[in-house]
Amino acid sequence: MLGVALGVGTVCFVMSMHNGVESEIRTRLLGTTSHISIFPQEGALITDYRDLVSRLVAIENVEAASPFIYYKAAVSSASEGDGIIVRGIDPVLEERTSNLAKDIKHGAYEFDSVIQGEDTLPAIILGSNLADRLGLYLGEPLLMYSIRGEDLTKRPRPRVAKFYVSGIFETGMYEFDAEMAYISLTEAQKLFRTGDAVTAVHLKLSDIYLADKLAPKIDSALGYKFDVVPWNVLHKNLFAWIAIEKKVLFIGFSLIVIVAGFSIISTLVMLTMEKRPEIAIIKAIGSTPASVRRIFVYQGLTIATLGLVGGWIMAYGLGFIQNKFQIVKLPPDIYFVSYLPIQTDFWDFLAVGAVTVVVCFFAALYPAQQAAKLSVIEILRK
Repeated sequence: MLGVALGVGTVCFVMSMHNGVESEIRTRLLGTTSHISIFPQEGALITDYRDLVSRLVAIENVEAASPFIYYKAAVSSASEGDGIIVRGIDPVLEERTSNLAKDIKHGAYEFDSVIQGEDTLPAIILGSNLADRLGLYLGEPLLMYSIRGEDLTKRPRPRVAKFYVSGIFETGMYEFDAEMAYISLTEAQKLFRTGDAVTAVHLKLSDIYLADKLAPKIDSALGYKFDVVPWNVLHKNLFAWIAIEKKVLFIGFSLIVIVAGFSIISTLVMLTMEKRPEIAIIKAIGSTPASVRRIFVYQGLTIATLGLVGGWIMAYGLGFIQNKFQIVKLPPDIYFVSYLPIQTDFWDFLAVGAVTVVVCFFAALYPAQQAAKLSVIEILRK
């Protein structure tokens, strides 16, 4: 029973671990990139984005839509410089589609300009790791450089914009916290010379799992003039890798349950040898080979059931402890999250249970058959 419990507990815990990691990554990714992204075809800009947003929010199951500008730029503080990804947003609409306002760790979610000395500075919100790398804190100035729209056949002159840090956010995903900065949409349009246009629009849905079904409908409603990309396609490689790894580990760790099944065979074979006189007696008083066979099969299934319940309790208990106390830490720059999240799933537990019962049932058949074939005369003669 302990062998079965350890096998079941290990498999269920590994499955729950993968569910937790996948759920955490999905939540944090979609909190930044949203559920469906709409890009212009062939790298153009979206000029009629206000009308587009109005049309999109009228579609069923679309809760909100927000336009944004997305480019790379160079930045420098008084002590450091770096290349970053800049996203220009509409603060009101963005708050409806992403978790940026909730992820503010220091400062506030605001983009109002302030006067510092002789300058009127617009606001910028930085990721926590980026702010640390640049040595910046709230209220401090930051320079941003862009050459987008410059004629590169001549001597380009980078445009320089000065901002002040109004907020520092932390999503828990290292790549966003180390590379992302947010400015207002109007400031981004001036800095990157896009005019009254944006690079994309993203949507928030009532249910993230509707993205695949809604994407073709949205594409059709927009006249197939845009690239409509659901979240699972936008991050296809990442989630495909997680799904494949989960299946491989399920198969691999299921071998532990099979090993436990072999221990059931050896246990019942030894039991058959020890209980030969008792088996002979019950057969002599009228028990049939089928009834003897059932006794051993039921014993194997009893071991499986008790071990299965014990394994479930073990996996759930370990998951609860890990989520509450975060005992196992992870380097966030490698694994996206700072600790190992656990998320139990009823269907995973049920699948493991079904495999366990089947393995244990077949493991009990051989010793049950051997017990049923014992000769009463030979045993009693001894």
